[in-house]
Amino acid sequence: MRERPKRIYTAPSEERGYELMVEVTDKWNKFYTNSMKSWNSNWDVLTPIFKFSSEVRKVIYTTNAIESLNSTYKRLNRQRSVFPSDTSLLKALYLATQVATKKWAYPLRNWGKVYGELSIMYADRIPE
Repeated sequence: MRERPKRIYTAPSEERGYELMVEVTDKWNKFYTNSMKSWNSNWDVLTPIFKFSSEVRKVIYTTNAIESLNSTYKRLNRQRSVFPSDTSLLKALYLATQVATKKWAYPLRNWGKVYGELSIMYADRIPE
């Protein structure tokens, strides 16, 4: 199922993205009813992504640092569900964060173009 949502985000237009979302919903609704319902009911929240170029959209949907960090913390929690003290938990989270941030050091493809587009769209938020 992972490839289908990617096709939605990479669609050339909002209209084509919606068509692909409907296809995905038709195919997967019987298995993932709540997820498909969420896509449909939140489509208006998802559509602003189409105002960005394909390069920027790729950065947005492939480098979600928060999801990556949450995944790291969940993995830590699965491996060790009980910590002897709050301090040991904080130390484990700190070390897990250090490991997770190493993954974020890779350069992004077309970063110059992406940065340029974002700095034009959000000139008041991105320092020069």
